[in-house]
Amino acid sequence: MKKWKNNKGNIKMYDYLVVGAGLYGSVFAHEAKKAGKTVLVIDKRPNIAGNVYTEEVEGIHVHKYGAHIFHTNNKKVWEYITQFAEFNRFTNSPVANYHGELYSLPFNMYTFNKMWGVVTPEEAAAKIEEQKQAAGITEPKNLEEQAISLVGTDIYEKLIKGYTEKQWGRPCDQLPAFIIKRLPVRLTFDNNYFNALYQGIPIGGYTKMVENMLDGIEVRLGIDYFENRDQLDHLANKVIYTGPIDAYFNFSLGTLEYRSVRFKDELLDKPNFQGNAAVNYTDCETPWTRIIEHKWFEFGKDAEGNDLPKTVISREYSSEWKPGDEPYYPVNDEKNSKLYEEYRRLAEKEQNVIFGGRLGEYKYYDMDAVIASALDLCEKELI
Repeated sequence: MKKWKNNKGNIKMYDYLVVGAGLYGSVFAHEAKKAGKTVLVIDKRPNIAGNVYTEEVEGIHVHKYGAHIFHTNNKKVWEYITQFAEFNRFTNSPVANYHGELYSLPFNMYTFNKMWGVVTPEEAAAKIEEQKQAAGITEPKNLEEQAISLVGTDIYEKLIKGYTEKQWGRPCDQLPAFIIKRLPVRLTFDNNYFNALYQGIPIGGYTKMVENMLDGIEVRLGIDYFENRDQLDHLANKVIYTGPIDAYFNFSLGTLEYRSVRFKDELLDKPNFQGNAAVNYTDCETPWTRIIEHKWFEFGKDAEGNDLPKTVISREYSSEWKPGDEPYYPVNDEKNSKLYEEYRRLAEKEQNVIFGGRLGEYKYYDMDAVIASALDLCEKELI
């Protein structure tokens, strides 16, 4: 890891040191610069954009840290982010593969028709209610019961159970009910996964979008904050910290748990592997949770609109997080929530340090919520 070199006698003071060049840090840095503040952004990775980083391979913008589809109902956030990129009209319509049987996601009338042969919304609702009653569920107490109450036993067993247990590494009856409430269920033939007014993928990739955010701002990559903390803290009046909150305090109260994801990427000498951006493998036997085919985020075309002759796929494998892995999803159970609250109380006592973003707040954030949170901070801080 690159060491920070302190040039004595020529130390430049900054108003803000931003630790992390992901969305939260980049939004704050952009707004701080616009407000006339001096800003230094650092990141331990060799690239900007955090987990939305995209890398061009054979004309395809590959989402290196998992698929990111921007979606929001927040007009303010949409108008803000579209300053930095033009977005295409991509609609997320994943497919579920259960032992070779293909079903529509989100769960909608196509799914119900394939599963049960029902044709009308009334028939689908009746089938779900029948299976819910048969399971004896009145007030769902865990993810399994919540899922069955939403879509019935058949869909839970085929399309939810295996995928979810692979993703979280825990039985569904040991997971909180709220996790599955994010999943859309519709008695219509709407294949749009996100119920959002605005959605799409930035043309040119997320990296280019973040690069535009950070235009004119000093950015140092390959800098580990903790290896250079003393020198870095003395360079700025305030720190905007977007790394793991427990790491900031040297894990003094214990380690917060995450789920991690690893990716196996392949460049294939064919134009089409699966015909869709995302296919979820919902059985428990298949080791990966889903396969992403990146070219379909931009309709399989290059910047000039030509068909791309090759394709890049990524198999995603969910795993328990361990030190050295990339933390992805907070495990928001009672134990971890309590530990985070203890760290949050410590964070509140830190002078001149602001904690933000999914790691700094130990919170699962969609991209639009990250941006909204950063803009809220800007309104309070940059006055």
